Amino acid sequence: MSERHYRGLEALYAEAPINRMFRSRLSIVEQGRSRIEFDVGPDVFHGAGAAHGTIYFKMLDDAAFYAANTLVTDMFILTTAFNIFLTRPIGAGPVTAHGKWVSGTRRVLIAESWLTDAEGEEVGRGTGTFMRSRIPLASLAPYAAAFGG
Repeated sequence: MSERHYRGLEALYAEAPINRMFRSRLSIVEQGRSRIEFDVGPDVFHGAGAAHGTIYFKMLDDAAFYAANTLVTDMFILTTAFNIFLTRPIGAGPVTAHGKWVSGTRRVLIAESWLTDAEGEEVGRGTGTFMRSRIPLASLAPYAAAFGG
């Protein structure tokens, strides 16, 4: 079940319409861990020539979200709160978002995430809370496809 669940989550991420705007790839590393690799380019820079905060939030939230959803195999979860810390500007180049589940499995899950640049330096960090929705994962076509559905 675990490997198929992980592949289903990866497929769900890959097929999300929002990700057409963000060139990125999700990998479920293991239960409670995720990684998103993406490239930052000038098309997402703010006026001072570095990545807009939108990029930090999107990738930090997604990494924490998918790390948490590895522990929930029946329902899609929802972000209920997310705190971010922008510690360094992000210039053009590859960035990795790392997600790690921290606690909770029943109602509320907590996960953290951090961004590293090409040199391995941390450039941002976040912590989120997530809750089960009423949306069965099996009802979402990209997820179901991982199970042959």
